[in-house]
Amino acid sequence: MKKKIYIAGPDVFEKDSIALGQRLMQLCEEYGYEGLYPLDNIVNFTQSKHKIAKDIYEANTKMIAKCDIIIANINTFRGKEADSGTIWECGYGYGLGKEVYGYMQSKRSYIKQFSDLKEENGMFLDEKNRYVEDFDHPINLMIACSCKEILEGGFEDVLKLLKAV
Repeated sequence: MKKKIYIAGPDVFEKDSIALGQRLMQLCEEYGYEGLYPLDNIVNFTQSKHKIAKDIYEANTKMIAKCDIIIANINTFRGKEADSGTIWECGYGYGLGKEVYGYMQSKRSYIKQFSDLKEENGMFLDEKNRYVEDFDHPINLMIACSCKEILEGGFEDVLKLLKAV
């Protein structure tokens, strides 16, 4: 039986999200896995917005529960941080005992992603005078430490790693 991979990331917000999901699921097949893409869930979009949101949430949590592995696009999205929904999916999957892998275009240390930091007693503060963590990870420590691996590259790079293990 093929292991199932939940494909997490803000890719679902792209204009070509269906085609993108199909490409990612095809890559899963080529590497011997079954891809589970959130937009494959059937949801009735004629309901109230809150009911649609709840149905999407429930369908995605069921999909995560069925998977063996989560591969997440944790590149920055609408700011300095990864997509909050993707981060939640990673945490939920980790809590269920799933293997979580992330990929990013750059694994540059999180602190180096800020251009205007000030130092105070060995700690760094951002433009709003809030501390910025410095643990030499490319993303917040809670995600970095819950991922089995974060790769610099793309989705297929994680598949290659999984195949090599």
